[in-house]
Amino acid sequence: MAEDGTTDIFVIGGGINGCGIARDAAGRGLSVRLAEMGDLASATSSASTKLFHGGLRYLEYFEFRLVREALIEREVLLRMMPHIAWPMRFVLPYHRDMRFDASAPASRLLAAVMPWMKGRRPDWLIRLGLLMYDTLGGRKILPPTRVLDLTDSPEGAPLKPEFRKAFEYSDCWVEDSRLVVLNARDAAARGAQILTRTKVLEAAPEGRLWRIETENVETGERRIHHARLLVNAGGPWVGDVLRHRVRLNAASGVRLVRGSHIVTRRLFDHDKCYFLQGSDGRIIFAIPYETDFTLIGTTDVEHDDPDTPPVCTPEEQRYLLDFANQYLADPISEADIVWTYSGVRPLYDDGASSATAATRDYTLTLENAGSAPVLNVFGGKITTYRRLAESALEKIGAHFPAMSGPWTANGVLPGGDFPVDGVSAMVGSLRAEYPFLTPFWARRLVRAYGTDARRVLGRATAEEDLGPGFGATLTGAEVAWLMENEYARTADDVIWRRGKLGLRLSDGEVARLEAWMAERRAALTAAAE
Repeated sequence: MAEDGTTDIFVIGGGINGCGIARDAAGRGLSVRLAEMGDLASATSSASTKLFHGGLRYLEYFEFRLVREALIEREVLLRMMPHIAWPMRFVLPYHRDMRFDASAPASRLLAAVMPWMKGRRPDWLIRLGLLMYDTLGGRKILPPTRVLDLTDSPEGAPLKPEFRKAFEYSDCWVEDSRLVVLNARDAAARGAQILTRTKVLEAAPEGRLWRIETENVETGERRIHHARLLVNAGGPWVGDVLRHRVRLNAASGVRLVRGSHIVTRRLFDHDKCYFLQGSDGRIIFAIPYETDFTLIGTTDVEHDDPDTPPVCTPEEQRYLLDFANQYLADPISEADIVWTYSGVRPLYDDGASSATAATRDYTLTLENAGSAPVLNVFGGKITTYRRLAESALEKIGAHFPAMSGPWTANGVLPGGDFPVDGVSAMVGSLRAEYPFLTPFWARRLVRAYGTDARRVLGRATAEEDLGPGFGATLTGAEVAWLMENEYARTADDVIWRRGKLGLRLSDGEVARLEAWMAERRAALTAAAE
């Protein structure tokens, strides 16, 4: 069996936490190898609600440290990736019968001191929460909260007439799976080795090193790797890796919670998101999505087995539709749903009574199997991935005393080297340089690739120079670039994780793309032999 060299760190898992840790470590001068059994971001990290947010509702659970850290991170991350993340305004319609989730500590506290409120969220408490949200993390880019009159405004037009007032506050959008890929690209540029479609079969201590056996799931090739430290960032499989690959009996546990979303036709004619609170105390978002659609989510449902693919069940679809219809003037139905998706959140098991109440904070545990250390990553939010990675490197610092210090707060991701408010200017300059681009096409490329959009287009002077067209502005040149630079292997990698053109392509167009990619993979393999 072939053996590879020894690295400082071997990371299991190509989601946002694994790729974030790999990037941070590589940038500090450590040698890193990462193995992901599928595509990058193929599980939880491509199935989020796509938000960089502090977590307004977490204030009700008194998770002030988590909220403050996330609020601070929003603006750090906006500067790192202005192409794939941007500010968004959130509209919280108010009505006097809003209620807390009964399990929330704030609900129990209010019930003790003001029993006559009967679990309702009063206006003044929402104002107080939003004041904390505005001030806990500080703001330089994002505007503050304001009160909206919904009776004659674009924000009120889609809502039932009984909603007359709303609070509007700031959070941010992010293209979650592209965030993972860009972290992996940057890690590789700094020397990390990224192995996709590579499953870890076993990891065992061998003296002061880990001996890791992997298998390429496409070719069946097995290899042996050695590393001084193992990072278990397996996401939903973190517990499985700990018990069955590493074979440690650690006390920490993971709680799997499924979050499902529906995507409908576009439901409103503005670019703001709705933060909707239900009669059961839960919240959902209704978010402008991919220009022509609306994203609604999420649910919180216990999920027993990480190997069971998560799906948005008919019951969850009905729940989200009914929830949104409490607010919408024109009700929506199953006929309005164009796509659904679902992901499993690997939350740290803190013993909470419900999936909704379980902490979204992250927990890092450092275990020793003899003299070989392993770091396990539980929980976390996409908003705090960079801070999680910094905390991980701090936790393992004693094992690598020569490594350099934190750096990622000032390091932009590939394609993100332009101002936060520079997207429109970039779209204009790209169209001037490539006149055949439509406004939609140019904006899509800038939002996906930032300053790398010119690398994708190369010296093309007409659309025909970009190779075959697969529909919805996707061309052979772009797909080839994704295969060569962003680890894409299949049509799903391209249309659902490197972008969301799957919403616009027909089955025939997808089949043609898959065939073209298979032919190109075969040619690249033959050339390498």
